[in-house]
Amino acid sequence: MVPLYFHNFNWEITILMPVQLIKSIKIMQSINENDFSKIDLNLVIVLLVMFEVRSVTLAANRLYLGQPAVSAALKRLRAMFGDALFVRTSQGMTPTPRAEQLVKQFTPLVQDLHRVIFTPKAFDAQHDSRTFRIGMSDWLEQWLMPELVSELALTAPKIDIKVVAADPWQAIPLMEQQQADVVVSVGDEASRDLTREKIARAGFRTLWSAQQIAVEKLTLEEFVSHDHALVSYRGASESVLDRELQQQGKARHVRYVTPHFSSLPLLLKQLPLFATVPQGLVDPWREHYDLQAAPVPVKMPDYELSLLWHNAQHDDPANRWLRDRLRGLLLTKAR
Repeated sequence: MVPLYFHNFNWEITILMPVQLIKSIKIMQSINENDFSKIDLNLVIVLLVMFEVRSVTLAANRLYLGQPAVSAALKRLRAMFGDALFVRTSQGMTPTPRAEQLVKQFTPLVQDLHRVIFTPKAFDAQHDSRTFRIGMSDWLEQWLMPELVSELALTAPKIDIKVVAADPWQAIPLMEQQQADVVVSVGDEASRDLTREKIARAGFRTLWSAQQIAVEKLTLEEFVSHDHALVSYRGASESVLDRELQQQGKARHVRYVTPHFSSLPLLLKQLPLFATVPQGLVDPWREHYDLQAAPVPVKMPDYELSLLWHNAQHDDPANRWLRDRLRGLLLTKAR
C-alpha cells in the first residue's frame, strides 16, 4: 500500500501507513474493518487537495507526485464514488455537488486523525483529573503517603490516590495484571513484563518503650533477653535477623507475629517487646509514641527501595509524572 500523505491542516506532506493504523484502532462493532483493506486512504488526500487547488498539475506539485499519478488517483476516486467529482471548465477542475459533500465530511475526519497521530498525549498534573493506583505495604504507606498527598493537594489538586496492598510477594503478580500504576517495593523479583528501578538503600532500627524496658544502651544480651514482635507477610516466626543471631550462637523469642506494622507502636507501649523495623518508621514513631530507638545489635542487610511498573506504561506521560514524584520522595526520605 502506498503511504498516506497528510498536509498539516494545509495538506503539507507527512507520511504514515494507513492499513497498520486502521488495524491498530479498536473499531466499533458496527464497522467491518475488512472494508478498509479495500480502500487506499491516499485517495482521500488527493480528493482534498484537488478540491483546494482545482488543478491536476497543482495537486501533483503539492503532493510531490507526477501528473499521471494524480490523474490515476482521480480515476479511482470516480470509480469508488460513482461520480465525476471534478469536471473541466474554464475556471479549472470544478467540483461536483458529490465532491463538495465528500470534502465537507472528510475534512474534519482527516484533521482529527492528524491530531490523534501527531499530537503527543500530554499530562497536566495541575489541571487533569486522574486516580492513580499505587501498590505498597502498610509501612511504606505510613512513611510516604502523608507527604505525597500533602504535596499533591497543592500542586495537583485533581489527582486522587488509591493505595493497593502489595507486599514483596504480591508486587509482581499485581503489576503483571496491571492492577496498579506503580508499585513501591523492597523486593528484587523480576518479570520480563515489568521494569524495576532501584532508587535507594536503607537499614533497620530496633524500637521499644522506655516504660516497658529500661535500657540505656541496647546490647546483644539485652536484645535477646526480651521478647520480640515480628512483621511477617507469610506468617513466619523468624527472619534474616534470626539467622544472623544463630551464627553468633544466640536466639530470640518472637512472641507476636503480624503481617502489619501499624499495630506495633501500641503493642510496644503496653508490653516489654522489641520490634526491629525499617528506619523510615523510626522518627515518626518516636515522635508520636515516645519510643526509644537504637541500631540493631547484630549485622542486618539493608533493604533496597524500588519502583516497579508495567512496560506498557513505560512511556505514558501520566505514569512517568507519578514515577518522578515517587522517585524524588524516596530519595529525599531515604537520606
